[in-house]
Amino acid sequence: MSYQKIHDLLASEQPREILFTKGRETLRLEDILAILIGTGIRDHSALDLAREMMRQVDGDLALLGRWGLPEYRKIKGIGKAKAAVLVAAMELGRRRMEYVASSTIECIRNSNDAFNLLQSHLSDLNHEEFWVLYLNRASRLLKKECVSRGGIAGTVVDIKLILKSALHLQASSMILAHNHPSGQLQASAADKKLTIRMVEAAKSLDMLIADHLILNAHTYVSFADEGWL
Repeated sequence: MSYQKIHDLLASEQPREILFTKGRETLRLEDILAILIGTGIRDHSALDLAREMMRQVDGDLALLGRWGLPEYRKIKGIGKAKAAVLVAAMELGRRRMEYVASSTIECIRNSNDAFNLLQSHLSDLNHEEFWVLYLNRASRLLKKECVSRGGIAGTVVDIKLILKSALHLQASSMILAHNHPSGQLQASAADKKLTIRMVEAAKSLDMLIADHLILNAHTYVSFADEGWL
């Protein structure tokens, strides 16, 4: 693989010059990463390092967003400081997505609204988490809560604790959600069994389980939309 230093590029092709002269919308992903990286190493420019990152994730920005400090530091030329900048930039993007969703969705009308509220929390994880959205009678969000964190293969959910929170909030309905770090969206037998138990337990308290979403980095499947509730 051949490398070219940024200062050897034409000014019009350098990432910062592209930003200054043409605007942020024209930046490629490797240009943005190169600006964050700042400087390269001997024979490897910041742009080279950025391209190597994108090569390792096959161009998948969602996968890159799941990297932590150890993964970034495996790239030759990325030390502790540069890795920290990259992790912080990914986290800033995640929080922006969370803020936009929380500030624009007044009530949850469908599974897509629920997905938009949960995506920033669940899409970039390497482990499984289980979340609950607690809603009032008008389907407005009372609280979103992570009730369990597990490993790659699954997590343990305590139904009693979920119902305790629902009673405390005086919720009328709940939307369940968890991620599959593997990326697969098929509902397992355990997923379906847990959902049935939650539906029955909530019904005994005059509450409704409105949906159960399974998410990966890009999309979701809805129990309600599929007719599984």
